[in-house]
Amino acid sequence: MKNDLDNHRSRAADAFQRLLMLMEKLRSPDGCAWDREQTLKSLRPFIIEETYEVVDAIDRQDVDSLRNELGDYLLEAVFVAQICFESENFHIAESLDAICDKLVRRHPHVFGQNKTGLKLSANQVRTQWEQIKASEQTNDGRAPSLIGGIPSALPGLLRAYRLGRRTATVGFDWADLKDIDAKVQEELVELDEARKSGSHESVEEELGDLLFTIANLARHLDIEPEAALQKANQKFSKRFEQLEIVFKRRKQALRDVSAEDLEIEWQRIKQSEQTES
Repeated sequence: MKNDLDNHRSRAADAFQRLLMLMEKLRSPDGCAWDREQTLKSLRPFIIEETYEVVDAIDRQDVDSLRNELGDYLLEAVFVAQICFESENFHIAESLDAICDKLVRRHPHVFGQNKTGLKLSANQVRTQWEQIKASEQTNDGRAPSLIGGIPSALPGLLRAYRLGRRTATVGFDWADLKDIDAKVQEELVELDEARKSGSHESVEEELGDLLFTIANLARHLDIEPEAALQKANQKFSKRFEQLEIVFKRRKQALRDVSAEDLEIEWQRIKQSEQTES
């Protein structure tokens, strides 16, 4: 087992070193013109795209695709680090040291003097992580906000989930599902009132409040809302594609099919899924 681990680490180190050297070459004067002209800003869309492609491979349980997409994802990280190194900002080794130090610091139950990891549940470990994170100091010596580290660029549902989870570590949370259910009903009433007012701005605000509450209802149900919504999107897409196939076989364009006939076929597709399961 130890030899297997040693070989794994050695292969990973060699492959990572090769990637670093390839990126240095591509960015060099005798490298690639396209790679040389890239900036942190120009890489942003590629980073986002590669992140979602990794997630998509995970969702599809496609291990072969995941292997390749993870490589693309690591390339973007090395690309960013190389640009920062050339600008004399930092070396990728500093990033690796930083995350290693963070892992050790935030797992005192594993790496600390009092190794009590076997006695902590996953929820207790998560709470401990958030508490340690909140107690850490920023470079200028100020204590960061409890929620300051949650990226504003996260998808809305995911950020709402993360905000609620973070503030719950200090007791700022609904006591139980009954309280959240009541809050959902309250937000539905307020949304209805906003709709009646005719104010688009008010409707947007109240709808946002409702979605925020729904995200935290999901948290109390131990469901990640962004993942749940993605599954719903996938289910809808699959059913709609089947709907297209049905009417294509009938040589009918969907725009020419009545809403009633579309609904009848939609329900038939749903029923066939339930029968198969």
